Amino acid sequence: MLERKTIPPRGVLHVGRTEPDPGLERFEASPPLRPFVEHYWSVAWQNQPAVTRETVPHPSVHLSLESGRSELHGVWRRRFSRVIEGTGRVLGTKFRPGGFRPFMRESADRLTGKVVPPSAIFGPAIDALEAEATACPKACDAFEQIDAFLARLDPQPTAELERVTQIADVIAQDRSIIRVEMLVDRFDTGVRQLQRLFREYVGVSPKWVIQRQRLIEAAERLRTGDWSIDFAAMALDLGYADQPHFIRDFKNLIGKTPADYHKSLQAREE
Repeated sequence: MLERKTIPPRGVLHVGRTEPDPGLERFEASPPLRPFVEHYWSVAWQNQPAVTRETVPHPSVHLSLESGRSELHGVWRRRFSRVIEGTGRVLGTKFRPGGFRPFMRESADRLTGKVVPPSAIFGPAIDALEAEATACPKACDAFEQIDAFLARLDPQPTAELERVTQIADVIAQDRSIIRVEMLVDRFDTGVRQLQRLFREYVGVSPKWVIQRQRLIEAAERLRTGDWSIDFAAMALDLGYADQPHFIRDFKNLIGKTPADYHKSLQAREE
C-alpha cells in the first residue's frame, strides 16, 4: 500500500494559512519509482459551485487522469488555473524535475508549455488505465494501479537523471541559491553543460528553475509569515537586485503585486 505524503504542498494560491485543502490527498510513489515520481495527488469535489483554483506550477511534468478529459502537462510557465464545479475528481502524478524524461523518446523541452493527450506518450494503454483508475472509489486504490502501470514501463535511472535531480533538489531546498554560477561552483560543471542537462531532462533552463522556486518561496512567505513584511528585504533575500524587478516578476506570475496578494490573504483570515 502506498504511503500518504504528509509534507504540506507549496505553491497553492489564494489559500489562507489556516484553511484546509478540501478534497486533496497525496501519496508517495513505490520505492522503485521514487527517482522519477515526486508524488501522486488527488483533488475531489462534490456539489461544488463554480470556483477557480490556482497554483504556481513547479518545474515538473504532470499526468492527470480524469474521466473523459485526461491530460499530460509539460512544465508550465504561467500560473495554472482550473474552474471546478459540480462533482468530480482528478488523479494526478507529479513527476520529479527531470523524472519524466525516461518515459519519453525525445528531449523534455518538447513538452514545455504544452498540454497533450497522455496517449501521445503512453499509447492506447493509458485509456484502459484511465477507465480503471477513475472507477476506483478510493484514491489510494487508483494510485496503486497508476503506480503499477508506470512500473511496468520499466524506466531506467541514469547518471544524468541522478545529477539533474540532485541539482533541482538543491535549488528547491537551499534558499541561498540565487544564481546559476552558484550551481556551477557547487557541482563543478560548466554553464553550457548545465543548460543542456536541464533542457534535455527538465525542459527549462536552470535560471528559470531558480526564479520559479524563489517565487514559490515568496508566495509561501506571504501566506505563512508575519503580516508585517519588508518587501524590499524579501526581494534582496530572494536574489533580486531591486524591488521593482521582484514586483514585476511576482505580478506576472501570480496576477497581483506582492503587497496586494498579501492583503488579499490577510483579508481571508479576518
